[in-house]
Amino acid sequence: MRLPISIRIETENIQKFIPLLLIGDEQEDMIWKYLPRCTLYVASLGGEDIAVCAVTFEEDGYIEIKNIAVKESFRRQGIGKEMLQHIRERYPQQGIKVGTGEVPSTMNFYIKCGFTYHSRVTDFFTSNYDHEIIEDGIPLKDMVYFVMPHLRMR
Repeated sequence: MRLPISIRIETENIQKFIPLLLIGDEQEDMIWKYLPRCTLYVASLGGEDIAVCAVTFEEDGYIEIKNIAVKESFRRQGIGKEMLQHIRERYPQQGIKVGTGEVPSTMNFYIKCGFTYHSRVTDFFTSNYDHEIIEDGIPLKDMVYFVMPHLRMR
């Protein structure tokens, strides 16, 4: 059993989190398109920063998860799910959306966290990245969006 993680909003020196953000989005100039306008959540365990989640507030009323990444040695321990739950609890009145590549393991992660398929942006990865993005051996082409509605008030 692992120790509990602590999750904080980071406002200072956010560029120091680029190495972690590159796990979730492997082209730095793409990260800088959303980083200045995002709220950056950082998960720590024993004083070590082990995960990040970059969140933006979109004009359509949704919160968008632009990037979520967990250090490799801490994956498959529920940390990503815990971060998503933290975001959901922090903003219960807003729906959440996330865009990802069409990779079964990643899409299944979001579905298990309560997201449902919403839409697709054709050729997103092939049009916006300067190199082929391959995840789990799959070349990414389209961005697939998943949404989670806001929590209903009881």
